[in-house]
Amino acid sequence: MAGSNAPRLRLIPAELPADGYAIATLAIDTPSSQPPRVFFANNPHTASVEQITRTATGWQARLRAGIWPARTTVAVTVSNTGASVDLTTKLVPADSQGDGTPDFLRLDDSRDQSAFRRWFTFLAEAQYFQQPASRPAEIVDCAALIRYAYREALREHTGDWAAQARLPLVPAFESVARYQYPFTPLGSALFRVRDGSFRPSDIDDGAFAQFADAQTLERFNTHFVSRELDRVLPGDLLFYRQDSGEMPFHSMIYLGESQIARDGARYVVYHTGPQGGDPGEIRRLSMPELLRFPEPQWRPVAPNRNFLGVYRWNILREVS
Repeated sequence: MAGSNAPRLRLIPAELPADGYAIATLAIDTPSSQPPRVFFANNPHTASVEQITRTATGWQARLRAGIWPARTTVAVTVSNTGASVDLTTKLVPADSQGDGTPDFLRLDDSRDQSAFRRWFTFLAEAQYFQQPASRPAEIVDCAALIRYAYREALREHTGDWAAQARLPLVPAFESVARYQYPFTPLGSALFRVRDGSFRPSDIDDGAFAQFADAQTLERFNTHFVSRELDRVLPGDLLFYRQDSGEMPFHSMIYLGESQIARDGARYVVYHTGPQGGDPGEIRRLSMPELLRFPEPQWRPVAPNRNFLGVYRWNILREVS
């Protein structure tokens, strides 16, 4: 396809940190007035094309790094000719908070934070309205509901995804832009399961896994906010530790106002977990209902020693 009329390419720089934000500029020298097609011939999640604009010598493309470190081929076609150049992105292993969550996973852009909160709370609440037989089989307890909503909130929400999700309705929310699960250095192993700050070796040595119980979510994947509800935000988690039972740690998702019922009330949603031969159920309670719950050990108030407090996802901690 390349020939004497092929575009001439200049990529500056040719190597970027895989931080989800770094920008490279691709100059495309060509006499063609038709916009070029710019795409990634391999490892397409390494970077994305943000913008293509006209210049005095042709066109210019802004390429934004993803968080998946790899070498990719940036291919350009214009007027039946083409050329290519390599772009490399390098792992950024920083953990600015020392909480075990790598900075490349943190959503420190306000639009990404909002997108995550909307999808996470919607997906959790949607399962309450879903017929049990249509729910994902993995949702069997409180932690499973959280894992499902967290993982799916970080995906790219395409039409194919919506068809596979079998949701009762699909909102027109923007997806998180910085990255899409599972295209991160961690792959499908999304949850930290071991203490310590993040190190590059954690990617492959079992520090992250697809499964995490409620206690693991609380200890290694979230951080304490308060034992008062005045600081709770949609998408935060309420954790409890009870004195009896096979699963002493329990959690609820704070939804804020419902994105489905639109009645102005604030809610939590949670799975009760199995009890004996009963598989349990997903419940949604308004905050007044929860604060007046018949069993006081489930009320999210500071005097209740079983209430551990409000916790927030580590990925919502901004890079310092």
